[in-house]
Amino acid sequence: MYEQGNISIHTDNIFPIIKKALYSERDIFLRELISNSVDAISKLKMLVSAGEVQSAPEPQISVIVDKEAKTIAVSDTGLGMTADEVKKYINQVAFSSAEEFIQKYSASAGEQGIIGHFGLGFYSAFMVASKVEIQSLSCREGAQAVHWQCDGTTTFTLDDGDRTTVGTTVILHIQDDAVEFLDEAEIKRIVKKYCDFMPVPIKLKGETINKQVSLWDKSPNAITKDEYLEFYRYLYPFQEDPLFWIHLNTDYPFVLKGILYFPKIKQDIDPNKPQIKLYSNHVFVSDNCEEVIPKFLLPLRGVIDSTDIPLNVSRSFLQGDRRVRQIQDYIARKVADHLSKMYRDQRTEFIKCWADISIFMKFGSMNNDKFYQQVKDIMIYPTTYKQEGEDSGFTTLQDYLERTKEKQNNKVFYTSDASAQATYVDLYKSQGFEVLTFDSFIDNHFIHFLEDQYKDVKFARVDADIDEKLIDKEKNTEIIDPKTNQTPSDRLQNIFRNALNQPHLKIRTESLKGSDSAPPAVILLSELQRRILEMSALMQQKEVVFPDDHTLLVNTSHPLVQNLLKLEQGQIITSASGTKSNDTIQLLCQHIYDLALMAHKRFEGEEIKQFLDRSQKVLTLLTAR
Repeated sequence: MYEQGNISIHTDNIFPIIKKALYSERDIFLRELISNSVDAISKLKMLVSAGEVQSAPEPQISVIVDKEAKTIAVSDTGLGMTADEVKKYINQVAFSSAEEFIQKYSASAGEQGIIGHFGLGFYSAFMVASKVEIQSLSCREGAQAVHWQCDGTTTFTLDDGDRTTVGTTVILHIQDDAVEFLDEAEIKRIVKKYCDFMPVPIKLKGETINKQVSLWDKSPNAITKDEYLEFYRYLYPFQEDPLFWIHLNTDYPFVLKGILYFPKIKQDIDPNKPQIKLYSNHVFVSDNCEEVIPKFLLPLRGVIDSTDIPLNVSRSFLQGDRRVRQIQDYIARKVADHLSKMYRDQRTEFIKCWADISIFMKFGSMNNDKFYQQVKDIMIYPTTYKQEGEDSGFTTLQDYLERTKEKQNNKVFYTSDASAQATYVDLYKSQGFEVLTFDSFIDNHFIHFLEDQYKDVKFARVDADIDEKLIDKEKNTEIIDPKTNQTPSDRLQNIFRNALNQPHLKIRTESLKGSDSAPPAVILLSELQRRILEMSALMQQKEVVFPDDHTLLVNTSHPLVQNLLKLEQGQIITSASGTKSNDTIQLLCQHIYDLALMAHKRFEGEEIKQFLDRSQKVLTLLTAR
């Protein structure tokens, strides 16, 4: 038998377009050929089960590299093809949509991979080969082996083959610009990347080079904790073990399996960077699965496998696909269900993981209202309120608002840095106010989100405008000095204004409650002003520059401030000569201001030097008395 003919296509430029369109991912050719082999082996098993074929050889795919001949052969033990089947499946079906392909993609070739969507998988071989041959023997009784070859034009030849065992071998004659694929290490890399979990052994020089076992196909009840962890370490070597995981499995209204791992969160995590590996029927598709995985879950790790996700289709196709949206909703719902169950049944473990899982929950709430409705009642926050039980140190926002409604009147006091803002936290705590902690990198956005959800609730950071309930109104009743026609507060403002000499600095004097714990002075920056500054800094990706036009609130009840006033009035002598020292007043005012400022900003360079110099002078004054 010998036959020569033309492949069924009405244009001659299909091969240049294939090569150009997929050039950036040429290694995909091996994935396509091995996938075809796996399909052929699966179909043969089905024929045996149906009784149409007596037996099937041991499933196996072999990759044979011949550097001298510059060939790569992919050989399988699948059902093989007859001459008629080669004509049908190679010469016609592969190009059934080639014209559509050319019309749609010839102008933008190279921008996106499309093999798989248009049935062009086999012809991806021509991205690396100048000529492709097929040697195949069908499992049909009495079948004749066939030999097909094509040199990258629309002309093919078909004659008798010399294969003696059932199956198919595809031989690629590698072109000069693709000789890197003749490296066995490169073959192993490609197989591990794309075909590692295909359920058929793939051999190179007799060595099986794929893992085969896809853990996500097993029942969760049949998998041990060690097996889950071993699988995670295999996928993500040299990473810390995950916090926990979720096993996904559904076959309606779409087919999807997978395992999602919750990693420990690093400070440099990018919530928009995908970490989940996407498979379609055990074939690796991508780890850039933004359209398939809900955006807020992209930093999770693991595997999603769905036969309802086509291989290498365009992003626009995925974005508009209804089934893909259903998959997103399913994954989000399963994650929310698992977190809710964990909150109910493993509260201690939930709290232990909160610092890490809160990122996903907050990000998810802001991006998916359905998800927020599922998790809003289990979102917890560190609190200064202490109670008995496993929830000690944490509270939900609903419980916080209920507990503080009479005293705080729907106002949420919070800290973004419990250590740096400890002075302010202690001030609020001393007066019986409860303070929550919002200290993750997305909390600025999340607080805005919560204010939209709770229209009647106001969020105020503890170092923002001082709450009126912290001011001692009775002590603020002051007597005017007839000699100077000023109140003590007026005089203190003048003292600090003259000593600090900062035109943009606002100075405010109030008597703060809790004299034992209240500091001599605090810096105030309005909640609105601070949020605008932080948002601007975030958009410009730089640190917040502390503004000059802030407020210094001087606590008139503090002994240090009262002594400063007495010093200015000459009631306290600080030197052996018995004279009043204006230098000392200026030094103390600056030092009080520095101590208040340190809760807001880091001193650097000259600021540190000046602070240390002033500290030494203050200590010298103390020891000279």
